[in-house]
Amino acid sequence: MSDYRIASIPGDGIGVDVQIEARKVLDRAAGQYGFSLQWTEFDWSCERFATSGTMMPDDGIEQLAGFDQILLGAVGFLGVPDHVSLWGLLIPVRRAFAQYVNLRPVRLLPGTTSVLAGRGAEELEMVIVRENSEGEYSTIGGRHGSGAGEFAVQESVFTRVGVERIIRYAFELARTRSGNVVSATKSNGIIHTMPFWDEIFAEIAAGYPDVHSEQCHIDALAARMVQQPERIDVVVASNLFGDILSDLAAAVTGGLGMAPSGNINPAREHPSMFEAVHGSAPDIAGQGIANPVAQILAGSMLLEHLGELDAARAVSTAVEKVLAAGEVATPDLGGKATTAELGTAIADALGGYQSDRK
Repeated sequence: MSDYRIASIPGDGIGVDVQIEARKVLDRAAGQYGFSLQWTEFDWSCERFATSGTMMPDDGIEQLAGFDQILLGAVGFLGVPDHVSLWGLLIPVRRAFAQYVNLRPVRLLPGTTSVLAGRGAEELEMVIVRENSEGEYSTIGGRHGSGAGEFAVQESVFTRVGVERIIRYAFELARTRSGNVVSATKSNGIIHTMPFWDEIFAEIAAGYPDVHSEQCHIDALAARMVQQPERIDVVVASNLFGDILSDLAAAVTGGLGMAPSGNINPAREHPSMFEAVHGSAPDIAGQGIANPVAQILAGSMLLEHLGELDAARAVSTAVEKVLAAGEVATPDLGGKATTAELGTAIADALGGYQSDRK
């Protein structure tokens, strides 16, 4: 029996609430599919920063290095600026473990509706492949001067290695899906980095004649995501563009509360980290009304990355089954169930799943 070591970082606010439910569901799946998950919990969070001055200890990366995977809850706490949580925890982990793929699959789940009128599930399924380790998220630059003459400089970093590997990942993924990939660019206005990105995209596309590819300016692509989402399957984008487009994609396919994501180390040389897209929502933390679906689906992605494919598929199927039935739903889904009640319903629904693998 496989025994996996998983680092649990609940984070802040509802991150703590939904992490409990995700672990409940994953443990149930592990028991049914013949493996175990050994959890180690870390209190690294914005709340910790507010009391200790650090998001995680100085040896935090070394502590995480020995784990198979990481399950991260939402982070964010009143009085702690967002850039503190990003640069104090998320980005250091992503870069230390070469998690250069931020994978954000989005789809309209059963029992939910889109803000786009008249759009069904068959039209609202896509995946954003976001470069996760360089690009516009750089520390190079600074602020200078004061008063009317004050200015800020922010540098972007695009390496050939970084751009090639994320684009190639997107093409390989497209081969397993519809065979369509679109690159988000803005080379008509950003004179150096985006033409560089476009050139590499064209070079790699030439090696995938079986995949339909196109380049689209991010503003036009954002409009397409709203007006013609059925035309989009795999999107590959730089760090900033991918961040923006993935939130938009989640918003049109049921909301941020339903969207998981993975920070992937494709070579599997280091742990990958899985999280919900939504924030910590401190206004409803601890009230038992948060929707745990995104965190549970992030757990499904974690199981898939471990190679426990049947268990991963069972978890996502259980989520769909419960949502489709509509009998147990949190307030954001129009119901009156608590966070724990929805988590338990999904865990119980695992019992009805039968693998189609022979």
